[in-house]
Amino acid sequence: MNFGLLFTTALGSLSSNKLRASLTLLGIVIGVSSVIAMMAVGRGAQVSVTSRISELGTDLITVRPGAQALRFAFFGGGGNSDVVSLGDALSLDDEVFSPNARVIAPENSFSGTATFGRENTFVNGVGVTAEYIEARNLKIASGRNISNIDVQNDSLVAVLGSATSEALFGQRDSVGSTIKISNREFTVVGVLKSQQGTIFNPDNSVLIPITTAYYRMNNGKGPRESISVSAINILAKSEKVVDAARLEISTVLRLNHELDADEEDDFLITTQQDTIETLEGTQGTFVILLGSIAGISLLVGGIGVMNIMLVSVTERTREIGIRRAVGAKRRDILLQFVTEAVMMTFGGGVLGVVAGWAIAHFGNGATVSGDVIETVIEAQIAVLALAVSVAVGLFFGIYPAVRAASLNPIEALRHE
Repeated sequence: MNFGLLFTTALGSLSSNKLRASLTLLGIVIGVSSVIAMMAVGRGAQVSVTSRISELGTDLITVRPGAQALRFAFFGGGGNSDVVSLGDALSLDDEVFSPNARVIAPENSFSGTATFGRENTFVNGVGVTAEYIEARNLKIASGRNISNIDVQNDSLVAVLGSATSEALFGQRDSVGSTIKISNREFTVVGVLKSQQGTIFNPDNSVLIPITTAYYRMNNGKGPRESISVSAINILAKSEKVVDAARLEISTVLRLNHELDADEEDDFLITTQQDTIETLEGTQGTFVILLGSIAGISLLVGGIGVMNIMLVSVTERTREIGIRRAVGAKRRDILLQFVTEAVMMTFGGGVLGVVAGWAIAHFGNGATVSGDVIETVIEAQIAVLALAVSVAVGLFFGIYPAVRAASLNPIEALRHE
């Protein structure tokens, strides 16, 4: 059969039942547009998180206690290797042993309620040194930063995150005011610029000297070098020397913790690239899951195509008999019905691509429950969805086509 004639015949058959064909088409449109829209949302979230992590700087290295060290710390282990300590941070600030590290910023954490007059808010407290805001790429909006003199004197001073300051003081300047954190009085010396939209948002935090956090908020004891820290933030001198700096940090810490050559590290060293790769792997799985869920609707649409084609075969039994009687081969009947199924799914696929692109485009920047949705539309996803829709037409159209081609011409002519 001539392909032009095949196409014209299939189009005429579909046109004879416009409503039925349109409803079948709609199932494919919904399936394809769902796949594209969901994948666009998933990829948008992946790109957004990756870019937010990158904003912290690709030269950032973080040291945290290892799993074994944390067990020792929680259940009463002793010795310097139980946790990462302030002494570890101080030993890394050495041009001889770690020449590729330029900023060392240890931190420890606490939580509590900050109050001012009748206002109160829960805060995530961070004990820091003066270098912390540079390491974490933070900015001071008003007042000053925590100083190293504050750290030396265990001063009761605090730098508020923008949301914490607003919760306690509204639009008033909070610098110079006295607040209470867990019933201890602190003088507010600075306020951070808002970091809304970043992945590590400090807007609800309070920064205080690391020694104050350890001795006064966490009731710690012992010399300052033994102060346990939850993390050490280190900036390498450049992105190019991150791996070298990581090796230097590992060597210094192993020496500090007196680890033998066959002993594993009791600390964890991660870079921003490690974090990005982990999140990309996790979110890649999430994107595939979203696409798979949306793909179910495309599968349902395919089942609808097969159902309609089976009905069409039954209704057109006499027509098939006449075609066979005037010389049409089984192959011609098979191709005719497969073509009709593919035309429906291809047309639905094209409309679905347009609809999915429109949903993703106009949904970009929308706010849901305070979160901004970001979408990334990728051409390969649209092409893949369109190809899958055609494959669905082939898969679900073959059985009805085979059934039509297998009809006995004589029995088909007798059919009423």
